[in-house]
Amino acid sequence: MTTPTVTKGKSAAAQTKDASAPVVAAGSEAAVKPINRREFLYYIWGASMAVFLAQTAGAIIWFALPRFREGEFGGVFSIDPATVPAVGATPVANPTGKYWLSNTPNGVLALSMVCTHLGCLFKWVDATGRFECPCHGSKFEEDGTFIEGPAPRSLDRFAVRVVTPTGAIESDASGSAVKIDGATRIEVNTGRKIKGAGAGEA
Repeated sequence: MTTPTVTKGKSAAAQTKDASAPVVAAGSEAAVKPINRREFLYYIWGASMAVFLAQTAGAIIWFALPRFREGEFGGVFSIDPATVPAVGATPVANPTGKYWLSNTPNGVLALSMVCTHLGCLFKWVDATGRFECPCHGSKFEEDGTFIEGPAPRSLDRFAVRVVTPTGAIESDASGSAVKIDGATRIEVNTGRKIKGAGAGEA
């Protein structure tokens, strides 16, 4: 009677061991199973696409949004035509926009406040009726045209846009003066600087 009992116990233990062995092996295999080449390339491709889309979105936002606010240097300054000086009157300085607003017989100009010689800030001199640089003596007409001194060119200009009830007029590629007759708004774009003509050029 004893022998069958022992044999039955061994058989149950063996069955338990055999049943548990495949489970452990399967679990171990699943834990250490490496990704294959196709999966690796798929993950790399997915990560590359995510980076590319993020860069594209960033570039779109960068170019779509204005870099400078209105009224900030590098942006657009809106001017009430009533505040523009009379033709031939003393030009008006705008320190924030870093320009002089000069109303000449040919129209309005926005002249950069920086001397074209070595970057000093020049001033308007009422006694002589011209711009004069205190650093090295360069002199310029009310429209920024070079007169004399070491400056290599006339004063730089900012693009001007004059808005009227019938449309808008903008300064050309040379930054020419713009008439303001009937203007409802004047805009100076300090983000668009136009180099002055070389000294001695018309």
